[in-house]
Amino acid sequence: MAANTGSSKIEISEPLKMTRTRTIPNSNKPLAPPAEPSEKEKERRAAADKKQKALDITEHLFPVEEIAARHGVHIDLHKAANSKGLDSAVAAQRLIENGPNVLAPPKQISPFMKFFHCLTSLFNLLLILAGILNYILLGVDPAGNKVNTYLGAILIIVAFLNAAIEFYQAQKSAAVLQSFLNLMPAKCYVQRDGKSIQIPAADLVLGDVVFARMGDKLPADVMIFACTDMKVDNSSLTGETDPQDRAIVNDMKNPLEARNLCFNGSLVVNGEGYGLVIRTGDNTVLGQIAGLTASEDSGKSPLSKEIDDFVKIIATIAITTAIIFFLIGYFAVYRYKSSGISSTLNFAIGIFVAWVPEGLPATVTMLLTIAAKRMANQNVLVKDLTGVETLGAITLLATDKTGTLTRNQMTVTNIWSSLNMYSAFRSAANAGNPFDASSSGIPEVLSIAALCSRAKFDRTDVPIAERVVLGDATESGLTRFAAANIGNFDEMSDMYPKVFEVPFNSDNKWAMTIHNKEHANGKYTLLIKGAPERILRLCSTILINNEVLPLTPEHSKAYDEMYALMASKGHRVLAFAQMLLPRDQYPDDIVFDKEKKNYPTTNLCFVGLVSLEDPPKHGVREAIGRCRSAGIRVMMVTGDHPLTAEAIGRKINLVLSDTKEMVAKHRGCSVDEVGDDEYNAIVIHGEQIDSLSEADWDLIFSKNEIIFARTSPKHKLQIVKRAQAMGHIVGVTGDGVNDSPALKKADLGIAMNISGSDVSKEAAAMILLDDNFASTVRGIEEGRLIFTNLKKSIQYTITHSMPEVIPNLLYVIASIPLPISAMLILVIDLGFELLISLTFAWDPPESSTGLMKLPPRKPVTSASIERKRRLATRALPPVYDTESGEEVKPSWFTTFKHDFNALFTGVYWRERFEPTEDEVLVDASLLSWAYLEVGIIETIGGLVTFFVVFYHNNIQSMTPYEAVEAQKAGLFNVDGSDEAKILAQAQSSFYLAIMIMQLFNMFACKCRYRLPFGKYMFTNPRNFIGMICGIALGFFIVYTPGVEVVFGTSRDTEFLPLLIPIAFGCFIIFYASLRTLLLRKFRPTTLNDEIIGLNMFPTVRSTQSKTIQPNV
Repeated sequence: MAANTGSSKIEISEPLKMTRTRTIPNSNKPLAPPAEPSEKEKERRAAADKKQKALDITEHLFPVEEIAARHGVHIDLHKAANSKGLDSAVAAQRLIENGPNVLAPPKQISPFMKFFHCLTSLFNLLLILAGILNYILLGVDPAGNKVNTYLGAILIIVAFLNAAIEFYQAQKSAAVLQSFLNLMPAKCYVQRDGKSIQIPAADLVLGDVVFARMGDKLPADVMIFACTDMKVDNSSLTGETDPQDRAIVNDMKNPLEARNLCFNGSLVVNGEGYGLVIRTGDNTVLGQIAGLTASEDSGKSPLSKEIDDFVKIIATIAITTAIIFFLIGYFAVYRYKSSGISSTLNFAIGIFVAWVPEGLPATVTMLLTIAAKRMANQNVLVKDLTGVETLGAITLLATDKTGTLTRNQMTVTNIWSSLNMYSAFRSAANAGNPFDASSSGIPEVLSIAALCSRAKFDRTDVPIAERVVLGDATESGLTRFAAANIGNFDEMSDMYPKVFEVPFNSDNKWAMTIHNKEHANGKYTLLIKGAPERILRLCSTILINNEVLPLTPEHSKAYDEMYALMASKGHRVLAFAQMLLPRDQYPDDIVFDKEKKNYPTTNLCFVGLVSLEDPPKHGVREAIGRCRSAGIRVMMVTGDHPLTAEAIGRKINLVLSDTKEMVAKHRGCSVDEVGDDEYNAIVIHGEQIDSLSEADWDLIFSKNEIIFARTSPKHKLQIVKRAQAMGHIVGVTGDGVNDSPALKKADLGIAMNISGSDVSKEAAAMILLDDNFASTVRGIEEGRLIFTNLKKSIQYTITHSMPEVIPNLLYVIASIPLPISAMLILVIDLGFELLISLTFAWDPPESSTGLMKLPPRKPVTSASIERKRRLATRALPPVYDTESGEEVKPSWFTTFKHDFNALFTGVYWRERFEPTEDEVLVDASLLSWAYLEVGIIETIGGLVTFFVVFYHNNIQSMTPYEAVEAQKAGLFNVDGSDEAKILAQAQSSFYLAIMIMQLFNMFACKCRYRLPFGKYMFTNPRNFIGMICGIALGFFIVYTPGVEVVFGTSRDTEFLPLLIPIAFGCFIIFYASLRTLLLRKFRPTTLNDEIIGLNMFPTVRSTQSKTIQPNV
């Protein structure tokens, strides 16, 4: 904006201008009607509606006298302070009858039950079962199974240790969360026995008369019967950022829009008032939303489901293999031997233990714990460990606007004065000259902002940035802006005392103050601010370059252009004016009076326009841009106005393309002529949600840029459920009570700590401690990294299963000597394997930006949606309670029966092995690597080493054939014999061979996309620390005197045969490199398409500005 000194005309220069668009409810053509529900569905909805209506508030539709009579309380409508209120005895009786005015805490599970739940996971149950079987075997043959004393104890202890680690982490997160909740008991003023007294809010009862003033939080739902300039902030309940006027007269049917109602948890931002308590505790609107939250089941995280599926697969394989080979071993080998049952059971348990990676639960828990600790250092608290990975897996992020994307703090953005535009808040969308407090007209704007206001700071003994402003959002923004640019702001109210005031009201739409501020022609100065169109009508002159000039049509045209420009950005615009009251008309001893109206309301001097907005938080634009680049759809779900929501969305990379209305405008055609495939952005009004059909929902979620505005908590919950039904892994961010049900239902709820309500923190699975939305992106990257590292760790860990299982099978089938005992298998799983697998937690990404360029691991496509719906048709049909209309969960037996019957259908198996684009934690590629590729290589390497030791040892040379014959003859079972000593050396070598080959496998598993060479191999020093510790433990078990008694190892084991596993290890590296090259060629990695138009430059909070000293 630049002023032409020779003319009053101005020239507009604006690089970014947003076009206002119509939302769906304003369209002339309604969306397709919803599908006709069945009779049963109609009955269920009717029952649910009946229940909902029973909770509705209707008092606002009746005269307050009638409501007071219902509750038997005396109120004075003419002088509220004289209201007698309830008698103390009546209040005490009602408190006993109805209970305290508190929300019922969410159901808590006792620590014992939490630990029991951890202990009874399928994996731990498998370990406990194996331990019990070992002790049963010990009881059958104590002499031959002494080692089972240790083996059984280790298995059971490991199960309890796994449960203890998981339980400890859960309790630790719960304790941290509790420290964030507001535990201070609130107090309030009530009228009882004709006196105003202060009582705990928990002691409020129905019929109490409550007094609330600016800065107070409402302690219950109240019906206002007397108030003065009262405004409340309902953003926590409705998402509406604008302060709402309260009055004793109401013409709205919706209780949330009723002007004579205030709700529990709402903040009084202006004025004061008296109200009658009509709802307490769980019956308040706040309580009903909290109840809606409690009724929702968050369900298991994707990672938990995949781990459960993997455990089921392993358990099925382990149990089936153990049973089959128990039968084979008994009937084919041990049937006619005296120790047949004992030997066969021992073998079956060995097979079982070999299949189950005992250290895997601890590995997964510890890796997630380490990741959670890293996230805590970045101000992200994870309540549920699996939430760390869930954040990386989300495909849809539904976020609230107020307090989440924006600061929930109105901020001055642009000032237009003396025909010049100034930008007070620097960003891409705010053009104009840099703000300078000494520019023409700006001192007057700052003076009006500071003096014509009811807002004030809570204290003056701390820097301005640390103060809290008491007042409504708009005046708070103006006050903070004025204080930042006026050097002696704190003294201004004393320097220029207020002598008269006309507060803002909905009729005038302006606020006026008159101050004892002397000027050349008089003692008093009138200041006024308000709706621009109203203020302009009161003005006849305009202030330009410190001169008062007549207001001309050219000035009015410039004003119109600036007003339209500011409003098009979704800003709130105010006009400022003043009048230096002449002494001859307004003498020094005049007493201004509202009744006499002896103050001017015409011929004022127009000073300028000021626009304010609730600006995006610092870093939000870049964060959303990175989310979208990562293939994650970001969707705004807010209770705010559609235009405001869209304006913010276009500033933060959430909306880049045109809506249907914008396309029609550009083409010069009607909206109906625009095809559904011609636009990619859509704005939906909450009023339309209940009437959306399945086709409408499909159309909405087919768009990449979605905004839902004017939504209720019920709508937010419905949106989350719809997205989940399409296969989306949904993350929801929010801070208000109205976000809580959706936070609970989402796959991952993310709450704000500083601005968030206690209800939202309880419902969420993750909390941003610094309220920084950008932390979500760091969490997504961390989640993707931990999934990759978990996959690497599991791939590494289960590879050693085949070198443990196959030798045990050959031990029975081919009668070879047993290469590895069950005790050594446990030492592998819980020894060096556990140490090394944990070090994967610190592996960095293979490229600096690669993780955030990959699509989500479970992308939602048209094919995946069709498959999801097809599977849903074969799921158990939902059952609803006839009275409440709520869905009833099927019993465990019903679910088991349904799933068991499905196993015997061809459709189940076809869909089970149907190819998808999903990447799961344990997929076919990983299993192939572990069981068919490297697992077989390690098995061969181990067996070669095993038989070489038989042939080359310091006791007696034996060929493989001679070793098998000796096994059949039972020579290896004779304690102290040469054969037993050779077997101990061979088993020790086999054990060390697995360890050595696994060290090479660790480097092979580190790389998923690159070759296992180069400096990336050295980016994680903990890998080498784990290697050193693992090698030390391995050699300790083999070569430490006395240890061989427990593990059956030999100190006489030679080093020369260990060159064999080293050679096989080198072959593993070669094979991994060849495999990677082939995968690059035939199955290249797909990256996300680049999104055109993303603005990734950082947000500039403000520019430097000079401060001014008012002229005294």
